[in-house]
Amino acid sequence: MDLFESNAQKAMHLSAPLADRMRPDSLNELIGQEHITASGSLLHKAIENDRIFSMLLWGPPGCGKTTLANIIAKVTQSEFVRISAVLSGVRDIRQIIDRAKEKRNLYKKRTILFVDEIHRFNKSQQDAFLFHVENGLITLVGATTENPSFEVNPALVSRCRVFTLKSLDHTHILQILKRGLTDQKKGLGMAEESFSTEALSHIAMVSDGDARIGLTNLETAALHFGPGKTISATKVGEAIEKKSLLYDKAGEEHYNLISAFIKSLRGSDPDAAIYWLERMLAAGDDPYYMLRRMIRFATEDIGLADPGALTMALNASESFRILGRPEGDGSLFQAAVYLATAPKSNAVYAAHKAVKQAVADTGYQPVPLHIRNAPTSLMAKMSYGKGYKYAHDYKDGYVPQSYLPPAMEDQRFYVPTQRGYEKIVKQRLDAWIDLKKPT
Repeated sequence: MDLFESNAQKAMHLSAPLADRMRPDSLNELIGQEHITASGSLLHKAIENDRIFSMLLWGPPGCGKTTLANIIAKVTQSEFVRISAVLSGVRDIRQIIDRAKEKRNLYKKRTILFVDEIHRFNKSQQDAFLFHVENGLITLVGATTENPSFEVNPALVSRCRVFTLKSLDHTHILQILKRGLTDQKKGLGMAEESFSTEALSHIAMVSDGDARIGLTNLETAALHFGPGKTISATKVGEAIEKKSLLYDKAGEEHYNLISAFIKSLRGSDPDAAIYWLERMLAAGDDPYYMLRRMIRFATEDIGLADPGALTMALNASESFRILGRPEGDGSLFQAAVYLATAPKSNAVYAAHKAVKQAVADTGYQPVPLHIRNAPTSLMAKMSYGKGYKYAHDYKDGYVPQSYLPPAMEDQRFYVPTQRGYEKIVKQRLDAWIDLKKPT
């Protein structure tokens, strides 16, 4: 690299966005992710000793995946190649493989390939790596915001070590913002007092754990107001917009949030339930999807412990259909609180599973003759309906009588709990079972 090219690169770096300029050059400068980068950890040793192995870096946006890749690029003696799955295809991969073979054969140099957003490659594109990762021609470092179990080929996942990065917390973002604000070489080079404590805290809060968003918002506010008086939280609020909540309605986060919502209902925690409900609504999820899940929950997790739960969920669905948003949102929250605080029983759900298995195991079992109808004289002669006892002719509308096939006599599928209305159902069933016992 000549002097002119070196100066040009420096100029380009200084004109780059603050978030790019402030990327750490070493693990010592990295803020957050100590659970995988602390001194003595597997990843720290691999980077420090330049013994990089194939890995997948999985975490939300702005948590440090690309930064880790950059650190690897700076310390490794290997050929380091980076591509984005958004902009590259199989042809690009083949060219990289050919160059990697050349580097190995001519210079005994291995190739580390960093693939950003690797989940965006389709199956055939991901398969193009497989053989070369397996035989050691390339060391793959992939970055993804999506769960590798769902979005990366299992064969490729099995050949990589998966490191899970966490969303940066408020304290981490504040540290990063202060460094970006005061750094004289790469940052804004401003005094820490240029922004009030509340202003920096506000920027950190609306960044939702994304360092890139935080630094971009900091730079936006600094350029908007320029040097002068201390920038307040109110002014910062005028200059930046709140980042949309992390959410991908087709990806893993969708399933994480609906799982949290359902488990909060099942755990009888109305506060957590409505928190996750609001998270999904604020991120633009379909309210009818949540209503369908609540209707399902009413039958699966509450059942006869509170028969009114299904009515409440159905009424909420109808109410929302009539009112729409935002007026109809209250119907969802009312239903969520009702379901969370209702007594719980999965006895009917369990009975359904048990009887389904019994039918699969026992096959065709003929209907007992005494509970068959006899609409013709021939059927009557064949004893259809013979011996049937009409329940309404007996005291309390009940008479001991068998209704299951003989081979399944006395088998029970539904076993009610002692919770809510189901406690009354249990008392009735226990009494009727006692009447069936031989005297």
